[in-house]
Amino acid sequence: MLVWTSAQATDIGAKRKINEDAVLSRPDIGLWAVADGMGGHAAGDVASQAVIDALLQTNPDKDLSDFVDTIEDKILLVNQNLRRHGQEALGGRTLGTTVVSLFIVDGMGACIWAGDSRLYLYRDGELKRISHDHSAVQEMIDSGMITPDQAAHHPHRNVITRAVGGGDKLYPELRVFNVQAGDWYLLCSDGFYNEVSEDVMSSLIVQDTLEASVAKLMEKALAHGAADNVSLIVVKVSEAS
Repeated sequence: MLVWTSAQATDIGAKRKINEDAVLSRPDIGLWAVADGMGGHAAGDVASQAVIDALLQTNPDKDLSDFVDTIEDKILLVNQNLRRHGQEALGGRTLGTTVVSLFIVDGMGACIWAGDSRLYLYRDGELKRISHDHSAVQEMIDSGMITPDQAAHHPHRNVITRAVGGGDKLYPELRVFNVQAGDWYLLCSDGFYNEVSEDVMSSLIVQDTLEASVAKLMEKALAHGAADNVSLIVVKVSEAS
């Protein structure tokens, strides 16, 4: 039987006036999420918190497919509510946020996401990204127009192509995967991975405690300047003793 523990941190960073990120850790039901309110849009912090508040009301579920349906339904409902609020209270302006979620049931995990916040898996000394950015530069990478290195400095690197609240129709993406003892999972906003390379993530994620893992990773992001809000959650999966 598997058990999991987690630690998290969020920081305003060096240049922003408010923190538009929001995080959720519910190890008691095996659910975690990071939401990053869209900068430049009205009330990005309201949008990200709306997603987290909705997911906070989730009840534990023993069936992964039911868990998937519940999370997706909640995200789609928040999308509708943000669209309505933008029309009725903000003169048609957009409230938008990314979201990336991880949930685990027994030996299976699932990720539902929209936007460019990410979920990584660190297993057997190798870091792999589970989510796939919904962004303009990711589409350019996928089509072979630019390289990942070029994407890091591309003028459109902040343009995301899916977001909660970004449009009347939202199509969250889903990936399902096996979970095993010894796995480490990292959920983060772009303010984190834009400052910390995947090689550095790999070298720092495993520490004596989860709190130390989060502290080391956050320290590295802030040391690089942290032009955006920075949020991360580290989840460790173990065999029950």
